[in-house]
Amino acid sequence: MQRLYDFIRRHPTAVDTLWAVFLLGISGMSLVSGGVSHGSTPMALLVAVGLSAVVALRRRAPEKMVVLAAGLGLAQLALDVSPNVSDFALLVASYTAAAIGERWASRFALVGSLLAAVIAMVRWPDYSDAEGSSPGQTVFFVVVMTVPFLLAWVLGDSMRTRRAYFAQLEERAARLEKEREAQAKVAVAAERARIARELHDVVAHNVSVMVVQADGAAYVMESAPDQAKIALETISMTGRQALAEMRRLLGVLRTGEHREAGEYVPQPDVEQIEELVEQVRTAGLTVDFKIEGTPRPLPSGVELTAYRIVQEALTNTRKHGGPEAGASVRLVYFDDGLGLLVEDDGRGAAHEMYEDGGADGQGHGLIGMRERVGMVGGTLDAGPRPGGGFRISALLPLKPAQ
Repeated sequence: MQRLYDFIRRHPTAVDTLWAVFLLGISGMSLVSGGVSHGSTPMALLVAVGLSAVVALRRRAPEKMVVLAAGLGLAQLALDVSPNVSDFALLVASYTAAAIGERWASRFALVGSLLAAVIAMVRWPDYSDAEGSSPGQTVFFVVVMTVPFLLAWVLGDSMRTRRAYFAQLEERAARLEKEREAQAKVAVAAERARIARELHDVVAHNVSVMVVQADGAAYVMESAPDQAKIALETISMTGRQALAEMRRLLGVLRTGEHREAGEYVPQPDVEQIEELVEQVRTAGLTVDFKIEGTPRPLPSGVELTAYRIVQEALTNTRKHGGPEAGASVRLVYFDDGLGLLVEDDGRGAAHEMYEDGGADGQGHGLIGMRERVGMVGGTLDAGPRPGGGFRISALLPLKPAQ
């Protein structure tokens, strides 16, 4: 049964041709056996052949076929060929024009459907076999003969409406699918950018600490073995911390893999800034750290942003401040936000390093800072400090900007 249905859908013209041949056969048998009440049988057969062609080609050229059907109907009137079985094709043409034809063809079929029975009654007043019938009975007969034409047209128009409705649903589903794909791509891009920022912060900070400690250990290896040992322990601890954070970040990229219970660690927060400062001091950078206001719990996004800003600022001080540079970190708790001020008295970064990322493609740390601050609705100011050095000032609100 499914194969038959598939064949009908793939070969609509062939199916219509079969129906046309069937209609022509029935019409021919009827005309040859019973004749026609008006006109000649050959003319009636010629009209039947034309109407059968309308049925066969109705879906290939619905507009042309409805016009041909109307022309054949007028030919019946002119040749005085009374209605017969082949006129069933007029119903089919009206349905097809309403279902798949152009709008003008549908309207044309509607007008023809309304006028067909009236014109036939005027042309052949005795066709109803109601001689001497009252005007009311004649009108009733015309209405009864008009109803099939109207039903055919209404059925075709309802099929057109249903088909358009389903097409609209399919278009909407396709549009929603494209929107979901676009949103997924945006989410993936945002996640990649977030991971890139996190990796930059982790690698830049921890690797710079390890490089400084390794240089120091190599310098005092023979003269002060104890200091070299401490430096090596710091390198080991920093490396493990970097590996743990990188494992946590890269873990979100794994799918379907078994994750060990100890693979993830909490995101850094404001309380760990003091540990960060101690780590930097161990690396040889003098840092003055103060907290003003009353510490209190903050949104996780604000705490992570504050930690990363301080981490990046101190990393930049070690990289660009020079050997004798010192830094200061201030955390200020306001009623509606958290203020950060990180300053150093070193040489400071070159202007190209913090102005729009620089033409050489560097300066990504400050760009990442601005992105982080923007995500929580805060403001950031970074640039040279009067009298030398570099200053980074940020204000992080407790609630995102509307």
